[in-house]
Amino acid sequence: MNTEIFLKRKQRLAAALLSLSGLNTALAEPELTATEQLAPVLLSGNYINAVGSSDAASQGSVSAKLLQSRPTLRPAEVLEFVPGVIITQHSGDGKANQYFLRGFNLDHGTDFATYVAGMPVNMPTHAHGHGYSDLNWLIPELVSRIDYKKGPYYAEEGDFSSAGAAHIGLFDRLDKGVLAATLGQFGYRRGLLAKSLELQGGRLLYAVEAARNDGPWENPEDFRRFNSVLRYSIANEQGRSAITAMAYSADWNASDQLPLRAVQSGLIGRFGTVDPSDGGRTARYSLSFEHERSDAEGGFKLNAYAIRSRLNLFSNFSYFLDKPVDLDPTAWHGDQFEQAEQRQVYGLNSSRHWNGELAGLESGTRLGLQLRHDRLAPVGLYASVARERVATTQESRTRQTTLGLYAETSLQWTPWLRSVAGLRADHFDFDVNSSIAANSGKNSANIVSPKLSLVFGPWSKTEYFLNYGHGFHSNDARGVTATVTAKEGLPAASVDALVRSKGAELGLRSEIIPGLQSSLALWQLRLDSELVFVGDAGDTEPSRASRRQGLEWNNHYIAASWLLLDADISWSRARFTDADPAGPYVPGAISKVLSLGATVTDLGPWFGHFQLRYMGPRALIEDNSQRSNATTLAYARIGYKFGRDSRLTLDLFNLFNRQASDIDYFYASRLKGEAAEGVADRHFHPVEPRSLRLTWNSGF
Repeated sequence: MNTEIFLKRKQRLAAALLSLSGLNTALAEPELTATEQLAPVLLSGNYINAVGSSDAASQGSVSAKLLQSRPTLRPAEVLEFVPGVIITQHSGDGKANQYFLRGFNLDHGTDFATYVAGMPVNMPTHAHGHGYSDLNWLIPELVSRIDYKKGPYYAEEGDFSSAGAAHIGLFDRLDKGVLAATLGQFGYRRGLLAKSLELQGGRLLYAVEAARNDGPWENPEDFRRFNSVLRYSIANEQGRSAITAMAYSADWNASDQLPLRAVQSGLIGRFGTVDPSDGGRTARYSLSFEHERSDAEGGFKLNAYAIRSRLNLFSNFSYFLDKPVDLDPTAWHGDQFEQAEQRQVYGLNSSRHWNGELAGLESGTRLGLQLRHDRLAPVGLYASVARERVATTQESRTRQTTLGLYAETSLQWTPWLRSVAGLRADHFDFDVNSSIAANSGKNSANIVSPKLSLVFGPWSKTEYFLNYGHGFHSNDARGVTATVTAKEGLPAASVDALVRSKGAELGLRSEIIPGLQSSLALWQLRLDSELVFVGDAGDTEPSRASRRQGLEWNNHYIAASWLLLDADISWSRARFTDADPAGPYVPGAISKVLSLGATVTDLGPWFGHFQLRYMGPRALIEDNSQRSNATTLAYARIGYKFGRDSRLTLDLFNLFNRQASDIDYFYASRLKGEAAEGVADRHFHPVEPRSLRLTWNSGF
């Protein structure tokens, strides 16, 4: 493909993305000749992964049309449209989900950067876990697209993005209003009202959501969520601007992982609990601004945001291990702890892009600046009894400021060779004022990350990619300044503020078979250290250097005008590279992920979807002597349209009613009557049994 055709494709892709975002701009979509039409930019409005649309085989986009076709048990499951991503849960629905990708147990978000409407979701120095990504405030019906990237090859991606990144866009307008009501088993209820209207030359979109769910748990979850969005946007031939206000609150009873021995002995049921007082409450409020402008030379983007959030989370994973004696036989006393924080986040992202020539070659250059400031007042770990705070383990007032600068240049060397070279520099400042005086202090750190991608072709509707880059993840600010352990007060070495990663990928994307988009990627990622803040203990534990490598094969096929088929297969291998008697296996690293889907669209008044998801067994400890079982789940949707504006949808989750685990751990805990040292055992969170949800959706 020559440079002119490549640039035309980029313009068509940009126009398509704007269209999917709900913008009726006059952005030109240049005509392609018959010989230039190697593949459609959009596959029936579902996939935006055509040849010529990305810089890596593992990069792509998903449209709203596809997002709306698949049922989701929880809001964060929209990220499972990113090939290879698995979303699970090990506690109540108000707590951030567990994320898995490319041989990572990402815990609640570390090493996978997520953004919504330009706002970062990952929270550093978080009360529960560094990089905590709570997406329970997301309203799936408002998502216009998801742009995803994997690996540290992109200059604009900074902290937490070593495994990948996802940018979730929101609609500026809805074609029609949405009035939806859902009823389901286990006390599930949800209502949604959303509409957009013309106002003062722009568009005002509003949405209000309320939901409640008890779940299958013997101790009802009593999850209550309230969500609202107000978004005003203006678009014209030059670009668009949008300002968005969001508000969210939730509270719940936790359904934490269970000790296997307690279930097998009949002490508790599969959906029971050991500590019924576990749970939490959270809230999030945000105001953000987005601006995009195009001109003859290129374009400009600006995003600014302010976020305020709070969390009080009560958990008990070891039961009576730390406190083996009941102080009062009539009340619950055990190892429960509270993790709490109040946070303010302020930030902006800005970039400028120029199209032109460099040394006679077609080029594109982008410069960007990213600034973020987090204020936690306070963030702490406390001992608690039945959700009552009884002692302070550690409490800190923390300030963390991040500045990122990046530059990236794309050059079309020949009609079949394009390069993208980038350089990123990040600076971090940490300021911790701890209740433990020895753990207070200030620190700063810098890191530079080079990036390079080569794109070859296309030949026979197939292009090839070679990607390499450095990335990083930060560490919890409290670990950077700590000199003693929070619980025992023993000497402790502070940890490095920033940890480097190095990744490489060899891939291809092909459309040689009509209607099929297929990509293949062979990748490797090295981390200097897997630094993890253990919120349950209040300490930072640096683990060993590691290497992950794997293969991904993703396929999207239009079998008929009404039938879409998906097949995504991922294999990975995760090992520590430093020798240690404990063993080389990285706990929780899934080696095999399989996702198969079939979507029926517009078959008369009928529509539907079937999704099969498999995540393979994994090591639970370093020597691989304890392993989890595989988990296979199926979701299904059957829907019927009543005219143009109303439809009835039946969603079925865990269709075959499999008894499997959402997540497994292996560690020591103590139940009443057991030895003081506790029992090393597998702890699991069961997948929810088969359940049905019926939704009536009326447009207006």
